[in-house]
Amino acid sequence: MTEITRIDQNARRSRASVFGDIVFLAGQVADDKAGNITNQTKEALAKVDDMLARAGTDKSRLLSVHIWLKSMSDFDAMNAVYDAWVVQGQAPCRACGKVELADPGYLIEVIAVAAR
Repeated sequence: MTEITRIDQNARRSRASVFGDIVFLAGQVADDKAGNITNQTKEALAKVDDMLARAGTDKSRLLSVHIWLKSMSDFDAMNAVYDAWVVQGQAPCRACGKVELADPGYLIEVIAVAAR
């Protein structure tokens, strides 16, 4: 039976789960909820980088990314940050949509799956 490794776990969630060579990340959000979409996107993507490193991989191994935005009016500004962050030639599958996030201060949440 393949072991499941859970990273940064509490009673409700793990920030990452590793099953075999696949890494599943929980939604990553900015700590600074006062920041604009550019700042919150940078911070959320930095958290993705950190969680991937803790799981033994990196963004060049991303398989899919789901991005939730509070407002689609932030789509272009978010993409400017995302496009500079993603590894050129290694872009994962991606979906983006508008959702009501858990805290009204959040402008973006990023969920990802990667290979190790």
